[in-house]
Amino acid sequence: MKPEAGFDPRDLLRKLGQGHSIAKFAKNQTIYAQGDNADSVYLLLQGRIKVVVLSVQGKEAATGMVSPGQFFGDGCLVGEISRSTTTIAMQDCVVAAIASARLIETLRAQPDFAELFVRHLLLRNRRIEEDLLDQLLNCSEKRLARLLLRLAEFEEGSEPQPIAPHISQETLAEMIGTTRSRVSFFMNKFRKLGLISYDRTIEVHPGRLSAVLHDQAEARG
Repeated sequence: MKPEAGFDPRDLLRKLGQGHSIAKFAKNQTIYAQGDNADSVYLLLQGRIKVVVLSVQGKEAATGMVSPGQFFGDGCLVGEISRSTTTIAMQDCVVAAIASARLIETLRAQPDFAELFVRHLLLRNRRIEEDLLDQLLNCSEKRLARLLLRLAEFEEGSEPQPIAPHISQETLAEMIGTTRSRVSFFMNKFRKLGLISYDRTIEVHPGRLSAVLHDQAEARG
């Protein structure tokens, strides 16, 4: 999900005044870990972040990604005491940490911002529902096609963006719930069919790749 049109994250931070800090994180550095105290909401200003969950058995699963202009870690606004996920920088990132108390004050004092923030949450919830249906109903080939389209931030009438090399096939496999070998197989298939091309970055050809999502003849992966 892209940030709201016309939404300038740094303008928001200027309106907040005190009550926030900005920090830089290197690739693979943890922003916060599962179990940490939850007392701030974060806003990604630059880079991309992976959201992962660690099971009791120690198994790690990627559950989402955060793009610039998106909030994350906002569970503290509804009573979350400790973090339920871990967030890791996939590349060098710039992140703003906003004290939850300060953000709540802003939401109450600035209706326009409150409306924007609520819209952000609703759009994210819709995306989560779509992801769940995708996981339950679609084969792994379709799940990969949908994920690649999303990572390219393709929207009707806009140009797709190259997918940076920091998003590995292992990460793609975690995101769609399959193995790296299956992802490698489908990536090679997509490339041979002219749906994508890649060297260092992955170039998505949306019109062609979208056809995979509408092909009802595939077996479940």
